[in-house]
Amino acid sequence: MSNYNYSYVIKYIIIGDTGVGKSCLLLQFTDKRFMPAHDLTIGVGFGTRFITVVGDQGAKQQIKLQIWDTAGQESFRSITRSYYRGAAGALLVYDITRRDTFENLKTWLQDVREHANPNTVVTVVGNKSDLESKRQVSREEGEQFAREHDLFFMEASAKSAENVEDAFVKTAQNIYKKIQSGVIDLSSESNGIKVAPPQGGSSLPSANASSGGGGCC
Repeated sequence: MSNYNYSYVIKYIIIGDTGVGKSCLLLQFTDKRFMPAHDLTIGVGFGTRFITVVGDQGAKQQIKLQIWDTAGQESFRSITRSYYRGAAGALLVYDITRRDTFENLKTWLQDVREHANPNTVVTVVGNKSDLESKRQVSREEGEQFAREHDLFFMEASAKSAENVEDAFVKTAQNIYKKIQSGVIDLSSESNGIKVAPPQGGSSLPSANASSGGGGCC
């Protein structure tokens, strides 16, 4: 398809420790592929994709997602924090096979609370669910963390693609509900949402235009 009509542009960020698979989740979502060997992301990576969400009355809306994949290294933290501002959605990712990445979620969430806007929809994603035999963090622990902090939760696998689509689309669905209910002020771009300009069809950009290292980190 060469022409796309869409109603909103929504900004996402993906955050979490190095090596939890943030870039792999983005690549699977935008390009439907998995690359096990990558360099670490330097600074930020970027990808876009069009999706469809359903409103309260069943009406469908086309939305363009702009997704920023942030580096997990502490040395880049000051750079990546600037991308929190104006983010409507955030995927907070940990690796179910590495308990330290789960324990560090509190620090990442604190960054979101401090630097993103109050209406940012946050989904906790326990990645690498395909590595069940190496699991160090139970699903129940992930669910409890999300519940305690009033966040959404799911486990996913960038390798098998399990729940990757849902992680991005359901986050957008919850953002769209806030738009419909009037919680989000569309006149302020600080909310991470732009109303699309009048269009007779816009060219579809490449699914994943990566900047930075593009690594699965």
